[in-house]
Amino acid sequence: MNEKTLAEAATQFLASLPPQERGGQQEVNKFVRWYGMERPIGELAAHEVASYAERMEGSSANAMKRLEPVRAFLSYAKKEGLTKTNLGVHLRLKKGSLKQGLSGKGRMEMVTLTPEGYQGLKAELTALESERPRIAEDIRRAAADKDFHENAPLDAAKDYQGMVEARIRELEAILRSVVVTTKKVDTAKVTLGCTVTLQDLSTGEDLRYTLVNPSEASPTSGKLSIASPTGKVLLGRGWDEVIEVMAPAGTLRYRIKRVEGRA
Repeated sequence: MNEKTLAEAATQFLASLPPQERGGQQEVNKFVRWYGMERPIGELAAHEVASYAERMEGSSANAMKRLEPVRAFLSYAKKEGLTKTNLGVHLRLKKGSLKQGLSGKGRMEMVTLTPEGYQGLKAELTALESERPRIAEDIRRAAADKDFHENAPLDAAKDYQGMVEARIRELEAILRSVVVTTKKVDTAKVTLGCTVTLQDLSTGEDLRYTLVNPSEASPTSGKLSIASPTGKVLLGRGWDEVIEVMAPAGTLRYRIKRVEGRA
């Protein structure tokens, strides 16, 4: 087995994709950075991959979408002989692991969102609601097909319907309890709603994130949860400060190059 590092394997995987399919590059790079870019991919253990999903922030639908590029990367690694097994099968979300915003009786605590985040969640709810007729038609067609032993398309359609309906309920609960921040963002310190440019002190790479509530987090879109490990450390820090984030690969060090308010 080739002893490629995680960084080398990720570079090889991303280069194998057509340009239009590289939208998950940031999530793959984030996974690699978390476990160590110079670490041999063959040393990555199943339990480590399984634990990665547990630290995902945001809704289950959002987290599953963010995990897809990493799952594809790990599947590719197995096909290329870089790992003995497909570690991607261990990249699953545990039921109830992403419901921190909900209280025990279905009541949601007050959620603070940026104006952009509020509009984004409303747009997502509208889009999901418009999906209902198409999903119902997919289920009807799959149920009518009797030409195969196991009706996998029907199961898949029902699973997708369940995921969509769960996300709709979650969005409706969030939007009923939301507070939209309208005050000007203080750029002297990192706060909710500001955009931060970080320099990775180990690679020199610049990373740009907007700090948001976990409900609107989407690292692939540059939206970082204030409840994430990096988000927690960033809050309250200022320009030129160096922050340290603990990860399995060791301590990740970043310098805050810039703090910007909303346009």
